[in-house]
Amino acid sequence: MSGTSAGVLFVVSLVAALAVVHRPLGDYLYRVVCAERHSRVERGIYRLIGVNPAAEQSWGVYARAVLAFSAVSVLFLYAFLRLQNHLWLSLGFDPVVAHGAWNTAVSFVTNTNWQWYSGESTMGHLVQMAGLAVQNFVSAAVGIAVAVALVRGFARSRAGTVGNFWVDLTRITVRVLLPLSVLAALVLMIGGAVQNLSAGTEITTLTGGGQSITGGPVASQEAIKDLGTNGGGFYNVNSAHPFENPTAWTNWWEIFLLLVIPFSLPRVFGRMVGQVRQGYAIVAVMATLALASVALTTAFEISGHGTVPQAVGAALEGKEVRFDVSNSATFAAATTLTSTGSVNSFHDSYTALGGGMLLVNMMLGEVAPGGVGAGLYGLLILAVITVFVAGLMVGRTPEYVGRKIGAREIKLASLYFLVPPALVLIGTAAAFATGNHVTALNAGPHGLSEVLYAFTSASNNNGSAFAGLTVNTPWWNTALGLCMLIGRFAPIILVLALAGSLARQQPTPASPGTLPTHRPLFVGMVVGVTVVLVALTFLPALALGPLAEGL
Repeated sequence: MSGTSAGVLFVVSLVAALAVVHRPLGDYLYRVVCAERHSRVERGIYRLIGVNPAAEQSWGVYARAVLAFSAVSVLFLYAFLRLQNHLWLSLGFDPVVAHGAWNTAVSFVTNTNWQWYSGESTMGHLVQMAGLAVQNFVSAAVGIAVAVALVRGFARSRAGTVGNFWVDLTRITVRVLLPLSVLAALVLMIGGAVQNLSAGTEITTLTGGGQSITGGPVASQEAIKDLGTNGGGFYNVNSAHPFENPTAWTNWWEIFLLLVIPFSLPRVFGRMVGQVRQGYAIVAVMATLALASVALTTAFEISGHGTVPQAVGAALEGKEVRFDVSNSATFAAATTLTSTGSVNSFHDSYTALGGGMLLVNMMLGEVAPGGVGAGLYGLLILAVITVFVAGLMVGRTPEYVGRKIGAREIKLASLYFLVPPALVLIGTAAAFATGNHVTALNAGPHGLSEVLYAFTSASNNNGSAFAGLTVNTPWWNTALGLCMLIGRFAPIILVLALAGSLARQQPTPASPGTLPTHRPLFVGMVVGVTVVLVALTFLPALALGPLAEGL
């Protein structure tokens, strides 16, 4: 079988598996977020934190709960990193420098998991397990909770509340992410991923008495980082390391984990609003954009555009031969289409157009399918913008699943869409204006691409990197930390405000002039609006970076 045929079969099997799981997992997620009963474990957590699970929250209270929980998480994780040398299982590592601890704390709490450091040589086991891995769970749960709150806004009528954040956070963590991560970790261990602590002890090398750190609790951390679409690998080379991603079929499994929850959440939307077809329309938009991205990224990498790839016959630099070009490109597309950051190849070594495609994936807002929760609420925002544009075309008040999209709703949706691009473009300009754009390996268009990629990844809470850029400096750690913080919580506040506005409305019955939002026409319109908005916003920057390099 040729490499191209194997790559096509790889993608087809992924699509088939995701299609099979979409309905049962989506229905399970629906039952979790809509359940009326609380388990004994959940009731114990509510008593411990002093929460009344029966009390519903307005969008403002819900937003304040999200911000308060995240602020405490940042402070706790920052202290954990700064005091690492005093903690058990620190492996003798020094405390993380102040600007690095700030960046890392913000990174993991915002579900970005951007890493300026090598995990195996910077963090001890306790910090990895009780600090970073815990945020892999709860930061992902926050994203799903916010998405569910927005869906409640579409589903409720004349309501002043959008749910209870603490209940949503607890249920999603206990009933969804924890059990699925255990199952995923077991599969990875069967495939050869390491799961122990003894392998992570310090050993003296034979060539001068230095220390070498190997192993560690990798399998469980790999499972939750993929399920929570986090990234944040134990090893600097992430899923390219055989301890984290040993074989071709574990590579398939990890990509499946990246996509399975985001692709199942539209089912929750369809069931909660009482129109399952609306969920299918949303997942169709996700699938269309995702398949186009995978096809283009793979084609650009297989073609080997560029002097060196053409000379050697393949763009294999920075890729693991056990995954080949096509499967590496599929992983890269999946990780940038989701809010992940996990990588199995070196994105900085991709062809100019292949690397540019990874940039575009993030610039889309990571909605195909996006991060857990974040992808769904991002795509629903784009659906709102689409029906508004369609309403302008025919001179009617736009409606979506029975809700009128008025001035307040479209303002909130527009502000949501403007936040990440503003951070990306202002951050990139600031790097050049302050002289912090100098790259370690490249200059010219590729150097611009590296800076642009860093701010795109941070502002969209992705976490992957071109990595030819030296970012372990006070300026970079501070600037990227601010982008991650604002890029995560400003959109969340806007989403929750939109949820509150929608929940207060009286449903509008469909009329002959209502745009059907469950048909292929609407799917095509949402895809078109998404691509056009990104093209209008980022085309000049892309023209100066990857497009100029490709030409």
